[in-house]
Amino acid sequence: MPWLLSSPPHPPSPSPCQRYCERTAFAFYCAVRDKLPAWLLEDMRSMEVFLWDDGHPRSFSPGDALMYALVHDHQDYARYLLRSFSVKALHVARCGMCRSGGSALLHVAVRYNRTTILGLMVDTLKDSAPEGWRQEYLNSCGGCAHGADAGKTAVQLAVELSRADCLLLLLARGARPHALDAALLRLAASGAAERRDARHCLDLLLLFAPRPAAPCRLLDEPQRWQSLLGRDVFGWLSGLAPPPLLLQALRTLAQSVPCQMSQLPAFLRPHSKDQAT
Repeated sequence: MPWLLSSPPHPPSPSPCQRYCERTAFAFYCAVRDKLPAWLLEDMRSMEVFLWDDGHPRSFSPGDALMYALVHDHQDYARYLLRSFSVKALHVARCGMCRSGGSALLHVAVRYNRTTILGLMVDTLKDSAPEGWRQEYLNSCGGCAHGADAGKTAVQLAVELSRADCLLLLLARGARPHALDAALLRLAASGAAERRDARHCLDLLLLFAPRPAAPCRLLDEPQRWQSLLGRDVFGWLSGLAPPPLLLQALRTLAQSVPCQMSQLPAFLRPHSKDQAT
């Protein structure tokens, strides 16, 4: 009978060592949250703070500390970690309940919209990481297996959340512009208040991508998509016309000197239907 079945065993109580690790990790979390000076946080990290990992204590890594700096937008500490440890600070062994690749930090930066710290991270990649490792890091699906970001690249997440500034930083440092279909879906689902940011993300993908194949949905509902995209961009994406002159010029700029895109005056940044038509 069900009521006679033995109940599952209770998990063992945490050991004194595990409780100590939890206390030090929480104290460090609060210290980063309160934005204590970088030198003081680094003294704590290197001498006083431990994590409980697979039944054993281990010291807090620079990547673990950068994760906390991202969550709390502690820009000074993030800058200190990246200057002191370079690409070593871009790797985190664990994220919460599951193991994840180092690029989980990119996902956190995009989800929290930490554009300043993300800029520091991609600059560190450019300056210090080998090309192959940099490309793998930028384009990996590093989201946690238990979370909403599982199986997504940082570019895909930036498009889904309409994080245009984050998207530009990623694309300018070589991330693949492979989320066009997601950008179109996001644009179609956006309300009036969100449409500008969604359109900006789509425009950035169009600047950095090679000539995209025409998504079937454009031809299935041509009037709707022409209204959303503008006549010229719709014609180009659907294969009916060449790209608009402004788009051609900006694509050349984006693919030759991508880091200059953020310096363009506002009237040259393609982010609205009116500019595309």
